Amino acid sequence: MSKRLWAVVAVLVVLAGAVIAIATYVIRDSADGTGAENLTDPPISGAMAQFILSKPPRPAPVAEFQDADNNSVSLLDFGGKVVLLNVWATWCAPCVEEMPALDRLQAELGGEGLVVVALSIDLEGAKAVRPFYEKHGIKHLGIYIDFTNSFSQLIGVDRVPSNLLISRDGLFVGKLIGNADWDSPEARALLRHYLAQPAP
Repeated sequence: MSKRLWAVVAVLVVLAGAVIAIATYVIRDSADGTGAENLTDPPISGAMAQFILSKPPRPAPVAEFQDADNNSVSLLDFGGKVVLLNVWATWCAPCVEEMPALDRLQAELGGEGLVVVALSIDLEGAKAVRPFYEKHGIKHLGIYIDFTNSFSQLIGVDRVPSNLLISRDGLFVGKLIGNADWDSPEARALLRHYLAQPAP
């Protein structure tokens, strides 16, 4: 065998070893959760740095709350959509600060399958929420009420505002406690990650 042929064989052997090493690395990382699996994690940074993933995601409760006309509503009524459940109150200063951005968020991403469910815990219900919406120019959010705070307690909310994200298939995927900048690029990137997932 000529020296040139030996050189070609040697190069091929080295390349084959490199391919095997890379494949082994990828498979190992995928198995221990540090590699390919993480490609499915949403982008969490900047204004969304406090967003906490639910691992594993858990089914959202089917308990009911009320709409502006005192009709019973549950999260099942929003099936197939991504739901940003915002638990708030008109007397909560951080909530007041956050609501206009949530309203703009609904206007921008509602057509992509997002529903912002602003769930008030005001004891006066829609009587308190309607004038609040008018005063602050809230035009795109529905009115939802948790009169007894029972639904909020069921989902583990003990402060307002609290934001819980529910995927298209009805699973709690994460939460952000406290107000957040929903006008930020990071917020839209997080939500569009879940909006890109197909409906069941």
